[in-house]
Amino acid sequence: MSARDPIEDHGLLRFLTCGSVDDGKSTLIGRLLYDTKAILADTLSAIERTSQKRGLSAVDLSLLTDGLQAEREQGITIDVAYRYFSTGTRKYIIADAPGHEQYTRNMVTAASTANLAIILIDARKGVLTQTRRHSKLAALVGIPHLVVAINKMDLVDYAQEVFEKIKADYLAFAAKVGIQDVRFVPLSALNGDMIVERGEALPWYDGPTLLDILETAPAAHTEHAEKFRFPVQYVCRPQDSANPELHDYRGFMGRVESGTIQAGDAVTVLPSGRQSTVKAVQLGGVDIGEACTEQSVTLLLADEIDTSRGDMIVKTKEAPAAVKEIRATICWLAETPLDRARTYLIRHTTRDTKAKLTSIDHRLDVNTLENLPADKLAMNDIAEVSFKLAQPLFVDPYAENRATGAFIVIDESSNNTVGAGMIL
Repeated sequence: MSARDPIEDHGLLRFLTCGSVDDGKSTLIGRLLYDTKAILADTLSAIERTSQKRGLSAVDLSLLTDGLQAEREQGITIDVAYRYFSTGTRKYIIADAPGHEQYTRNMVTAASTANLAIILIDARKGVLTQTRRHSKLAALVGIPHLVVAINKMDLVDYAQEVFEKIKADYLAFAAKVGIQDVRFVPLSALNGDMIVERGEALPWYDGPTLLDILETAPAAHTEHAEKFRFPVQYVCRPQDSANPELHDYRGFMGRVESGTIQAGDAVTVLPSGRQSTVKAVQLGGVDIGEACTEQSVTLLLADEIDTSRGDMIVKTKEAPAAVKEIRATICWLAETPLDRARTYLIRHTTRDTKAKLTSIDHRLDVNTLENLPADKLAMNDIAEVSFKLAQPLFVDPYAENRATGAFIVIDESSNNTVGAGMIL
């Protein structure tokens, strides 16, 4: 590549790191940030000082992610820590998920936006209950790509047979729960082998390094054609009597959750079903002609259609189903159990509707991965449930569209978010 060739941008990649306690997640992320030169000098000197205080001969890279005081004191991850870094070819957002069972809800929250998950396994311990649980949760939340990073290879003398045995054990489990896209990489987060640099210690492994896998992983929304979904957030009617051009201005503001839109496209506004065409697509008051996924834009339509927040604009031939009952996988987030007698508020994109629980089909035991009968849900429980809705929602299955296939459950009395769901 010559100096003048443009560097291809592979797009943003959001990924999640998870695994059992002490598998080295925080050290792995620290090493990734350190070796890609994404750490500021003052941050580095601060963790060097802390490492010296603890009597360590080398820098403790795990200190980069354990942000909470309680995490530093206990040496564990509690909160979801987000870290940002970039290489020459793409930007990354890392979500470091906690390993403990009681923080399942934190992991589900972090996983909901990730496109790849790194599941860490300690080479000395092999596949644990925690490994199986996190893998199942990652698959459940729709993360399309899994990377199994077999860490601490330095503690088993970089033995190839240890790596191959863990790989075989994991593949046997993955086949049982329907996990398909999975890759394996042996590494040592402490020494930096096979993370950014290959190192000298693993000559028998000829696959890509962890960073190579991250660099080539598909970005979100790129793997299959998605239908256009535009939930309206706000109707813009500028009040400027001095400007005659703005008298009839009526712009529908929101974020393109999936697909693309351009001036001239035929669209339908839901729930009214009224049809029109896109007159203009604007960003910051400037016509841009076309908008794509995750862009926040203003759409101007050729016809006067009564539209407000909570409505959805879609392409005319791609309208989603209007449903008054939904079946979903739900993760219960609140300390107060899910109550059949209560009415909840479901927020789906920008639309709110009252809802009643009609059934709990089964609850997932996150340790054994068995489906068990249940009549109530406590905090961190994951279950398959059905809700009856007061007003119709325009939904896609979560497997097809993570934006229009997801919702949150809100407690009407406290206004707290008490559940997160994925439509089946």
